[in-house]
Amino acid sequence: MTASAQPGKQLSDNQLVIIGRRIWKALSVPLVSVLLALLIGAIILLISGAKPLEAYAALVKGAFGNAASFARTLEKATPLILGGLAVAFAFKAGLFNIGGQGQLLIGAIIAAYIGFAFEGLPMIIHLPLALLGGSLAGAAYAAIAGALKAYTGAHEVITTIMLNYIAINITDYLSNGPWKAEGIIARTPLVLETAVIPRIGGYPLGFGLACLMAVLTYYLLYYTTMGYAIRTTGLNAHAAQYAGIKVARIIVLTMAFSGFLAGMGGSIETLGVIGRFQPGFNIGLGFDGITIALLAKTNPLGVIPAAILVGAMQAGASQMQFDAGVRFQIIDIIQALILFFVSADLIVRKILGSSAVDEDKVTLSSGWGGG
Repeated sequence: MTASAQPGKQLSDNQLVIIGRRIWKALSVPLVSVLLALLIGAIILLISGAKPLEAYAALVKGAFGNAASFARTLEKATPLILGGLAVAFAFKAGLFNIGGQGQLLIGAIIAAYIGFAFEGLPMIIHLPLALLGGSLAGAAYAAIAGALKAYTGAHEVITTIMLNYIAINITDYLSNGPWKAEGIIARTPLVLETAVIPRIGGYPLGFGLACLMAVLTYYLLYYTTMGYAIRTTGLNAHAAQYAGIKVARIIVLTMAFSGFLAGMGGSIETLGVIGRFQPGFNIGLGFDGITIALLAKTNPLGVIPAAILVGAMQAGASQMQFDAGVRFQIIDIIQALILFFVSADLIVRKILGSSAVDEDKVTLSSGWGGG
């Protein structure tokens, strides 16, 4: 009996070892990339005359030191989760959606308009309407680039960059023109109380919505026929076409859902953080999604811890500046270093050894001519 039970136990142990190795291979490059970035950041801090340990301790304190700090970290992480999901989702279909910033801005201002203009609605209708309206606006805006890619071959990197500039000018015009609040500052009126995303125990409800979207995105990609078609298209569009998948439709739908996620990030920022749309308050959030997606290796669930990490760095930056006398730009340098080591991971692979890391690599895009 003992002898017969032993093989089962041994098999279980082997399975745990295999699972552990798989987890390490998946996490090794992002973790080592972060550590290398922090190490080089420490050297930069030393050169600038600061004490690295004191500076990093202040950073952690500012991000997680108390309930208010932790809530601020989650608040910073929320649009980053959705921006990262937008980029990661598009990656799965072989698309590089660099237009998250524009889609986020369009979603943010449409959510603001619905939030201040639709009076008399109860919160149970008004809040979902504003959130959904902003998200759908982001989806429609991203679908333009998807349609251009699918039916004309225009590369999504070029079209989404151009659409970013158009979105900036559209939102600047609306917030300083027909939707401008009274006063000299270019911004929309405050959204009504019925459209404000509430906090629960001091923590932003928007963070929970973002995490829910990450889970739903993961389910969509890996447990639905649609997700299979998206991933097959990303691996080989020609083979997908031969297998009967309508590649053009998949490209448009993928970009639309990617824009939906980015638009939701802008909507939550408007309805749950700023309370209105104001140009300049959302700058960079869409582009940070690229960092988040690469750090998470385009895994929708991995986007959550990656966004919390970057959100913590942003939330704790002021504390580090005040306590350790460190310039705020140091945080930007560390983020840039993380992105560098994750995207140029050959350095990390050389350090760890090829057998210790996951050999799957993120392909940013198919080619410039791209079909």
